[in-house]
Amino acid sequence: MRKYLYCEAGFVEKAQWLPNSWVNVVCPDNDDFEFLTQTLKVPESFLTDIADTDERPRTETEGNWLLTILRIPVQDKLNGNLPFSTVPIGIITNDEIIVSVCYYNTDLLPDFIDHTRRKGIEVRNKLDLILRLIYSSSVWFLKYLKQINLDITAAEKELERSIRNEDLLRLMRLQKTLVYFNTSIRGNEVMIGKLQSIFQDTNYLDKDLVEDVIIELKQALNTVNIYSDILTGTMDAFASIISNNVNAIMKRMTSISITLMLPTLIASFYGMNVDIHLEDTPHAFALIILCSVILSALSFVIFRKIKWF
Repeated sequence: MRKYLYCEAGFVEKAQWLPNSWVNVVCPDNDDFEFLTQTLKVPESFLTDIADTDERPRTETEGNWLLTILRIPVQDKLNGNLPFSTVPIGIITNDEIIVSVCYYNTDLLPDFIDHTRRKGIEVRNKLDLILRLIYSSSVWFLKYLKQINLDITAAEKELERSIRNEDLLRLMRLQKTLVYFNTSIRGNEVMIGKLQSIFQDTNYLDKDLVEDVIIELKQALNTVNIYSDILTGTMDAFASIISNNVNAIMKRMTSISITLMLPTLIASFYGMNVDIHLEDTPHAFALIILCSVILSALSFVIFRKIKWF
């Protein structure tokens, strides 16, 4: 699905494409591919690169075309493996054409378009659009990070009541998400320097906007690092708790085994086919039982005193 967007104090959708407009393509179909490759003459290799889920942020040139790949955050509502992830978005530009291609439905792009309308933002050129998309991605990274922090807090409360595998796996998935966020934000940050080098001899470069984008990216990166450190500490703490619980259980089981072993040991002695010198004793059986009970009770008291029970 594609939209033709023109900047008139914010992006406004039009019915057809004209030069210097923004063609926003989301989840492209065959008709979109034909339009991009046949009508706009976009290099097919660019579209193939963007389709790669693991593609890292980078730039590439072919003729007068420039491909800029960024990674943006998405909320994974269908796949339960990860609550959030990152996906590539490609911005393909030349002197007259600006095309963005993303193979996934995201909340970022519609929100970005609505934001430009609400604020009446004028996007003057292709570099302006790329920088503002990076800025918007940083805002969404921070938004999702707040949700991750709430999920971490909720999982901690659940684990304080009872340590369950589901809650530990939930924390592990959040930790994996933070790793993806960290690498994506770092990659987008590197792109700022590359774009500055590419457009340094043009009048496209807005230093104030570049500075704002860098500040927002650093804030997102610092937040990721803080939450990652907190989550790592939480996982280590609960791992220690689990280890202590296992040790306590093993001590208790050992105590019980020893306590029950003593009567068994005595019974085995008197079950041997040898002279035990108690054949003529009237109360031999009761005496043996009493001895077993006393030894078991004594072992119980000892283990209780050293807090193994």
